[in-house]
Parts: sequence; structure tokens; C-alpha cells
Amino acid sequence: MKLIIINGPNLNLLGKREPEIYGARGFEDYLKELQAEFPQVNLEYFQSNIEGELIDKLQEVGFSYDGIILNAAAYTHTSVGIGDAVKAIDAPVVEVHISNTHKREEFRHVSFISPGAKGVILGFGLRSYELAIRSFL
Repeated sequence: MKLIIINGPNLNLLGKREPEIYGARGFEDYLKELQAEFPQVNLEYFQSNIEGELIDKLQEVGFSYDGIILNAAAYTHTSVGIGDAVKAIDAPVVEVHISNTHKREEFRHVSFISPGAKGVILGFGLRSYELAIRSFL
């Protein structure tokens, strides 16, 4: 099984940015743990702060991968383009958020990703990614 985790803006700062919300661990270290926990999964990773690069990656992998785990971060609530890309590809997408977006500012309660996603996992910290992988197995 071939999966990719795609992270959006500011998630490259995990472990440094607002640890009270996002925790104190960097994503690259956590990714190594996920890869060790799921050796049967070819698990790749991509992160960008640029909306168009996220869309390009979705289109690049969206017809050949078994699934995509997408944390579009702030673009979740603003990007019609990313939402449209999710709907346009064949690979199922699980939308993931580290925090419970429904306990945060009201603008974070709306997702342009969810209507095209296989499912949504939020509020379990970094463990949200593990739960998303399990949803594909």
C-alpha cells in the first residue's frame, strides 16, 4: 500500500509553533515512528507553505497512490482550489487536523476539503495521522 501525508502551511514548524495547541514534537521525528509502526505501508511525506504546490502534489499522486492523508492547515478553511483538487482525483483523501478545529475560532469550523474527503480525523494531536493510516488498512 502506498500512502502519502501532505501537510500545509506552518506545519513545518511543529515542535516550535504554539506547543500548547500542536505539541512539542517535530513532524519528521514522528514520521519515522509511523514508518516503523507500519512497515507494510510505503509512507511518503510532503510539506509546503504554498497553496499551488499542494494542489500540484495532489494532482501528481492522486491517480497512482492508494490514499492521501491531507492536513491542509489554514488552507482547509480558505482554499476552494485545494477542495476542488481533492474532488478531482481518484485516490481517497482523509482530512486530518492535529487540533479540534471545532473548539477554535469560528472560521476554522468550515472546511473546503471535507466535502471531497473519505473522512475527517481531528483533535487527537499527532495521533490523528496514525488513525488516518489505520483507516486505509
